[in-house]
Amino acid sequence: MASPPPLNNGCNSSPTPDYGSVNDDNDKLNTTTSNGPIHLHPTLDSLDVGPHAFRPSNSASPMPQDGHVFTQLRRNLSHSSSPRPSALTSPFLRKFSPSPDVLADTEGLTLPQAYDSSLNTPFLEDDGGDNKSNVAVEQVKNNESFIYYIIYACVNSVMCIPCLYGYASVIFNHSIYQPHINALSKLVIFSSVVHQFCFTSFSTLPFSIGQVQDAGLIFLSAMSHKIATKMLDEAGGESEDVVSEVLSTTIVLLGMATACLGAVLILMGRFRLADVVAYLPLPVVGGYLAFIGYFCLEAGVALCISDTIMKPSDWALLLDKNSLLLAIPGILAGVALTAVARKCQDEAMLPISMVVIPVAFYAILFGFGFSIEDAREGGWVGEKSPPVPVSDLFQLVDFGKVRWDLVTDLVPTWLGMVFVVSFSSCLDVAAISMDMGEALDVNTELMTVGISNFVSGCLGGFTGSYIFSQTIFTYRTGCRSRWIGILVALSFVAVVISTVNFLEVTPLFFLGSTLIFIGFDLGYEWLVEVRHKLLLSEYIVLLATFVAIQFLGINGGIGLGIVVAIFDFVLTTASVSSVSKVSRRSLAFYAPNERVFVENHVYNSQHPKIVTLEIRGAVFFGSSMQVLSTILEKTGILLSVQEKQEISRINSPLPHNSRMNSVRIPESLSPASISPGSGRKEARREAEKAPAVETHPPRFLVLDLSSVSNVDASAARGCFLQLAKMCASRKIVVCAAGANHRMDWMMRTHDTASHFDVDEPSNDNKKILLFDDLNEALQYAEKTLVAELPSQSLQFKRFDLPSAASGDLANITLSTAFTHFLGVDPSDTAALEEYEKGGKAFHQDTKYSSGQTIFYSGENADGFFVVLSGSVVVLVEGRAVGTSNIVSGAGRQQPSQRRNFVDSSQISKVLSVGSIFGFVDFVLQRPRTFRVVAGSQGAIVAKCHRSGLDDLKAENPALDRIVDKVLLLCSVVELSSHSP
Repeated sequence: MASPPPLNNGCNSSPTPDYGSVNDDNDKLNTTTSNGPIHLHPTLDSLDVGPHAFRPSNSASPMPQDGHVFTQLRRNLSHSSSPRPSALTSPFLRKFSPSPDVLADTEGLTLPQAYDSSLNTPFLEDDGGDNKSNVAVEQVKNNESFIYYIIYACVNSVMCIPCLYGYASVIFNHSIYQPHINALSKLVIFSSVVHQFCFTSFSTLPFSIGQVQDAGLIFLSAMSHKIATKMLDEAGGESEDVVSEVLSTTIVLLGMATACLGAVLILMGRFRLADVVAYLPLPVVGGYLAFIGYFCLEAGVALCISDTIMKPSDWALLLDKNSLLLAIPGILAGVALTAVARKCQDEAMLPISMVVIPVAFYAILFGFGFSIEDAREGGWVGEKSPPVPVSDLFQLVDFGKVRWDLVTDLVPTWLGMVFVVSFSSCLDVAAISMDMGEALDVNTELMTVGISNFVSGCLGGFTGSYIFSQTIFTYRTGCRSRWIGILVALSFVAVVISTVNFLEVTPLFFLGSTLIFIGFDLGYEWLVEVRHKLLLSEYIVLLATFVAIQFLGINGGIGLGIVVAIFDFVLTTASVSSVSKVSRRSLAFYAPNERVFVENHVYNSQHPKIVTLEIRGAVFFGSSMQVLSTILEKTGILLSVQEKQEISRINSPLPHNSRMNSVRIPESLSPASISPGSGRKEARREAEKAPAVETHPPRFLVLDLSSVSNVDASAARGCFLQLAKMCASRKIVVCAAGANHRMDWMMRTHDTASHFDVDEPSNDNKKILLFDDLNEALQYAEKTLVAELPSQSLQFKRFDLPSAASGDLANITLSTAFTHFLGVDPSDTAALEEYEKGGKAFHQDTKYSSGQTIFYSGENADGFFVVLSGSVVVLVEGRAVGTSNIVSGAGRQQPSQRRNFVDSSQISKVLSVGSIFGFVDFVLQRPRTFRVVAGSQGAIVAKCHRSGLDDLKAENPALDRIVDKVLLLCSVVELSSHSP
């Protein structure tokens, strides 16, 4: 859904064109216009101290349009007026905006000398003119914009600060931390100060909001809880010294974990490794984020009732009437905040609601005659505690009491935090980029997050990142200045240095409701909404991760989720692998009677001599048996029991006599399928001896592997090697076409296949014959079958070509190709020959050596070509069917090339004698769409050029119709080769 346009509130100027020569110094920015040198005032750092303050006009970033108080002042100076623009989008923002009578467009204005409309900025003054008016305009502009900065900084602070108190209660959830929770809460807020200053200073988004974030909360909570539990167990009880040791160890080690996380993120961004986090499956991350929602819900309710909820059984605390009474307002407030955030289009409603809730509480409290002490006794607000000055924060840590030996216990949790925080940060950056409609460099932003965490950790802080929702909120308001982040950070500083204990005066149910709101929002997003974006199996992985974290902890749950995701991938990939029977023909041209034989006998619908199967997906250990079973079924091959036992033995990862077998054998390949009853031993023995007999087996099985992405060693031996053996015993030749380099290497390495050599009559038919493309494989099979039959059985005299293996490149004439390969009537061919004898040839014969280019892609299509001898190879340049980077256990392997003059991954077709190519581009009069080179034995090609055909058409239309008939036949053959 497209994001709403930025609010026209005057926080930034509209996009400005190129300023020409700009000299940036500490005093002013100088530029030159047609009116002479002009200066930009540096007041408030020109309102926007970010790198995008003076963006060229071709910037893709949408900026608010000019509509401020200074516009009215300019209008008064020029004695001009124009219609005012529409009102502001948000009623909350409209309240703090200039009145509609003041807002107006600038179109049609007669501007004073000091204003250059080409620059579209009010900060300009002419060196030689009266500057008083412009100074007044600028001052009003600056004052007005700074008011907006303060307003939106306050809005962001209202949304942040209550959540930070909730985050503190999540991180320090053990009872030993509760007496110091006020100081620890300020430490969390101080950490957010550091994060905000870092994001304001280093982010490419000057308006970004960054603070302690929810993604790392669970890990920090787990670390702090583990430290407290272990130290208390070792001490045997709680004492003042033990509490001091626990606080010192927790703060220092959590800070170290945060700093190390930051260092890793900096390195990932520096070396552009942001894509590495994508290896963590999204459903697993979704399950973790859903658990964060549940954990925040637990922490929020626990904060409402001033008790601890750490496991499902703790929810029984709500059975107490008083606890339930304290929790209900927090739950209802959390539901209300969730509804406002999700349903209200006006983004100002959420901060307004967060102000209304505590105000309503005190209005009701005082309205019914109760005091704040009464509320404290009832558990509605926090207990009184001494004020916590800033100096007390430094007294929380005593480095002499830090238990450094506990570092190793936290490493597994820290590793999980690295993956999740980096993944979450990348998602936040991607979401911000999508909402802004601008491309952001994820690696650069990840470095910013890393710097922020490193500095925060070194100062005893906690993990943080971009706050997506508030960054987008600030962006949509149009206030895109670093002043927003600075003011937000200063508001955090005010809370830290204040001696007021906010927990004493803030309703606990309100602080709990902010966590409940986060919990509901994350839970709804990752347990309900995500159902429409994930496959069922992926959603099951998400739920499995969510439940596993509950019982196995964070690391165990995420680890189990990854295992389930891998298992789901294997099953899904195996089910995606498919084998389908297709009807394909080669592009070879035959004499009319030969083509009748090929269609009626070779491709007989009842008993075909050539069966073509198209395999899709990956063929690996999880799918190889099912693929083999489907191939045998569609080919009509019946297996004996011995063959089934051999297949079971080869595909079993265990010893042959093991009772266990983790490989799923299809029922059709199971030895038990030969006999339905276990008592028929005699019939079983007879069946084992008798070979399986197919009534009408094909002579050739052609496998189209161009859509297969991968073949592993298990599939090479368990599927394709067994297929080759079974077909060889039945005298069925197996041809495979379109295998990429990796599959080619894998199948040859396991003695499953070998390259077909047209000049080698002793090709090993016990192996699968590898061809570069499907047309070449089908042509080999068709011509082999045609050559095996005697001429008299075809009722015509076969035209035999000289063998290319003889050494000389023998060729046929164009008239011979038209007669014997294209079915043109001999009398028409004779007429074409007589026309050429008159010295008006419409074609030109050219001899090409192996690998020589006949034409390139993009050339002018000024004719079509006929192969008179040898073969040609059609290439689709730029296509990468497979990778040539093959690395085995013994090191890098060099892929095999049948044709050393061209990369086989670029081969689209191999055409032999009689084939016509280039006619589609010729007829459509468009540039060539592919490249053609001569084959391994070279080629002689006849080019029928356009100029000669035009002369033929003008002088003898009847002969021109013969050429049209040839092109029509070529089109039919081309279509028939891809018929369903």
